[in-house]
Amino acid sequence: MNIIVCIKQVPETTEVRINPETNTLMREGVKSIINPFDMYAIEEAIRLKERFGGKVSVVTMGPPQAEAALREAISMGADEGFLVCDRAFAGSDTWATSYTLAGAIKKLGAFDLIICGKQASDGDTAQVGPGISTHLNIPQVTYVKKVEEATDKSMRVERMLEEGYEIIETPLPALLTVVKEINEPRIPSLKGLMRAKSSKITMFTQQELNLDPQQIGLCGSPTQVVKIFTPPARVGGQMLKGEIPDVVKQLVDLVKDEVH
Repeated sequence: MNIIVCIKQVPETTEVRINPETNTLMREGVKSIINPFDMYAIEEAIRLKERFGGKVSVVTMGPPQAEAALREAISMGADEGFLVCDRAFAGSDTWATSYTLAGAIKKLGAFDLIICGKQASDGDTAQVGPGISTHLNIPQVTYVKKVEEATDKSMRVERMLEEGYEIIETPLPALLTVVKEINEPRIPSLKGLMRAKSSKITMFTQQELNLDPQQIGLCGSPTQVVKIFTPPARVGGQMLKGEIPDVVKQLVDLVKDEVH
């Protein structure tokens, strides 16, 4: 089974800084890690390789330092890493990102399965995985909590819902986005760390991918951040006391006063 995992390097801290001029994330001086949900995607891909054989390729789009994320994935058991890196890709929204990653996946050739984390911790949109499947015109199953069975032509999975789960069978190739309930990511072995250190990371630039320049980077991003601001601090509220009927009446009166 030829599996591709798409990962993202994100800031480790929740105190993300924004460039006031470009309205994009400022990553300088902030420690970066693999997006936590992507760790489960890497682990599941490795487990599938151990069950069915094959190869795991990891792809990320980002600046040169994102190479560290690929090497960490290799240390866990992935076979190879590909860095999609070019200033032309800077400022991409989820649409442009999914288009660019789909172009890189096409460059890799035939595959059976793509696995992504359900969302990135710095954006929380959960749009890139489904966007990739749309650009590649393949089926997608989101919020996967378990892979039950797989053959050369299909796969049956459990998809998590708010109140339970559903069983879905999809033809391959397909794309899955996974949730943290699917597994527990392994700790890299010393042998894995040594292999990752010496592994070659292949870089794809716009020149290699030859993508439509109108669909990449800021130019290809229909989502534009117009303004970023910090919401005003909340003022102290009012504590309503008494029996439930009395509290309800007080609350209704307060709402009426606000309306009028």
